[in-house]
Amino acid sequence: MRSSPPKSSLKRGLPLVEERDKDSLKREKEYLNKINAKPHFWQRWAGFWNLSGPGWIQSALTLGAGSAGSAIFAGSVFGYKLLWVQPVAMFLGVMMFAAIGHQLLNTRARPYDVFWKKLHPSLAILWGINVFLASVVWQFPQYSLGTEVIRDMFDVLGASVPKAPIALFILVTATSICWSYGKGKRKNIRLFERILKYMLLLMVLSFFLVVLKTGINWKALFKGFFSFHIPSDKEGITIVLGQLGAAVGVNMTFLYPYTMLARGWSKEHKGLKNFDLGTSMFLPYVLATSFVIIACANTLHVQEVRVENAVDVAHALQPLVGLTVGRLVFSFGILSMCLTTAVIEMLLCGFILSEIFQFKYNGWAYKASTMLANIGIIGAFYSMPFWLPVLTSSFNLVMMPVAYVCFFILQNKKSYLGDKVNQGIKGFLWNAVLILAILAVAAGAAVKIASLL
Repeated sequence: MRSSPPKSSLKRGLPLVEERDKDSLKREKEYLNKINAKPHFWQRWAGFWNLSGPGWIQSALTLGAGSAGSAIFAGSVFGYKLLWVQPVAMFLGVMMFAAIGHQLLNTRARPYDVFWKKLHPSLAILWGINVFLASVVWQFPQYSLGTEVIRDMFDVLGASVPKAPIALFILVTATSICWSYGKGKRKNIRLFERILKYMLLLMVLSFFLVVLKTGINWKALFKGFFSFHIPSDKEGITIVLGQLGAAVGVNMTFLYPYTMLARGWSKEHKGLKNFDLGTSMFLPYVLATSFVIIACANTLHVQEVRVENAVDVAHALQPLVGLTVGRLVFSFGILSMCLTTAVIEMLLCGFILSEIFQFKYNGWAYKASTMLANIGIIGAFYSMPFWLPVLTSSFNLVMMPVAYVCFFILQNKKSYLGDKVNQGIKGFLWNAVLILAILAVAAGAAVKIASLL
């Protein structure tokens, strides 16, 4: 008979749905018990679809200006050849997140507190500060690219709009969506997740329409996904290792478990957690980045055109796929990337500072914490000092493998998980995959740090 994880003084749960909307959470668990009892996986998946959510939030965070830039670069320089990189990178990330989810669903302990008490206070502080800095600094490119994309869309319509009202629009929109998350009721959190879900689906659809217009080289597509081509030049090797290590960011290691706690998830949600990671985190990321790579491969690569950013791509696509698709549809997809990421960076700041300083979730201190991310609105008007992203990236890249190693240790720590530690062949295989994930992010970190120096 398997025992539960050891009891301790760890802080458990978040004062959101489970304390403020207990009846709704109880009904959800009863519904899940019925779904989990169904004999066929497709019957369970059909029931899981409407309950998924935390995975969409991770997709909203990772699909931002950085993902757009790396996909554009991969497609324009290497064509279809590097299509395999994003799925492999995200698969390794999802496996690590499955381990994080396993720990959380069995203990329901807050990870910051776990790092502090089960590992070392310095690791908790280092992790929290790194994630906070990343959430502020990476808000700059969201405002910068988002503002430029909207201005370009207005330019298509023959209107010239200054940066200030566009940046204010992004700020107001992101704030209204973010603040809807912490209101406590399950329906508000579910509304927040659905907004992100449909924005991400529209993003994927936008890129798909561009791919339909440019066409698909099916032979090159198959080779791109399954030949596992590794470029021989330094630039190519750098982008492969960089993408393998950067599909999942250090801020996501903090965000994911807290979004699960916010929903009140526990042991009954195990099957839903796995489904959510696959359909809401893995698939949207792979589809969106693959469509961008294919569109750039079909157009920019064959013409040997090098571009600087997404706006340049939209301009380059215009004569090939038409004004509407090239400039409006592609730009809308990029805008969705920026806006959803901006929302999540705000949410992260709220979670982190509330944990560090013990703020009440949904109080004014929490809301003020979320607004700190919007220092990044300066990015709409001025470029960041060159040393700021370099310094932040260096800290984050070092912290990423450290965070992975910490969760790996916790995954095998009986004083934390008790008999819920995976043992036997299953435990060996899971540990092997987690070690591959650690090596991937470590390699990616080393390559990127070397490129920054």
